[in-house]
Amino acid sequence: MSRSQKFFLIGSCIFFAATIYSLFFLKLVFIIIFLLLHCLCLYAFSYVCFSDQLDRDLSLQTYHQDVGLEIAEKDKELNDISVELKAKNSLLEEIRLQLENFRSRAEASGHERQGLLSKIHQLEEEKRERERELNEKKENHGKDYGALLPPVTGDEEGRETVNIIAVANQAKDSLLQEAKAANLHVTVSSATDTLMVTADQGRLLTLFRNIIDNSIKYMKKAGSLVITISTIGDDIFIVLKDTGEGLPTEETRYIFELNYQGSNRISGNGLGLAQARAIVEYYGGTIYAKSTVGNGMGIYIQIPAGGRV
Repeated sequence: MSRSQKFFLIGSCIFFAATIYSLFFLKLVFIIIFLLLHCLCLYAFSYVCFSDQLDRDLSLQTYHQDVGLEIAEKDKELNDISVELKAKNSLLEEIRLQLENFRSRAEASGHERQGLLSKIHQLEEEKRERERELNEKKENHGKDYGALLPPVTGDEEGRETVNIIAVANQAKDSLLQEAKAANLHVTVSSATDTLMVTADQGRLLTLFRNIIDNSIKYMKKAGSLVITISTIGDDIFIVLKDTGEGLPTEETRYIFELNYQGSNRISGNGLGLAQARAIVEYYGGTIYAKSTVGNGMGIYIQIPAGGRV
């Protein structure tokens, strides 16, 4: 429950108690005033709940659309390589047939035969190279940066049941002074105070701290970072959206790469978001970023509630 929801709910309870008290001890005008204030607080509480739900639904819809586009681009790239490989196989087979016909001719010269053999060898090398490239792209489609994973703080497999809402608030509180110094207001928003996930608490804490720290470094103006956490089915969805300067769209896709620093680079080694990606992918999730210059940075995360699959 957000701070504004708690504020209006508590206000409603207070004014309701005041209304009951005034029925016995105060004049009619006080009864009417307290009753009106009670109704206004209830109305405000309902409005805030409705607005928060709309914001969460919009963030989740945007995340699903963006992830769908990213998957479609990867699938198209793999399909293009497969089509090219088939064309190479077809050309290789055609040359093999030409060689067989050539060998059947008595007048074929050794030089021409050698040229065809050389062409076959070249095409076979190209074919093997494209096959290696295709295999690498398939492997790197979900590349595991295991070396960047921080050590576990719970059991040896890093699988314990933790409250991800509490972990997000712990990360926010641990960077409170740095956020204040950067004029960054960090808020954790969720429909519930408890949302359990099977993962290592220390790694989840590092995940949130790295992304919050990234917003602090690149904010460059007073603003906010809203961390929205929700669940759909067996998945946890996390949206971290700040109001900073953002990055050009063509640079955003590379921010999770190891040692990458964009055009707005400052001091640092570029490992924070790469480590965040390693943690998310270790637990079978996906992470994606969306940004444009002047419109802040949005990071979208999906993690199975059951942890690593």
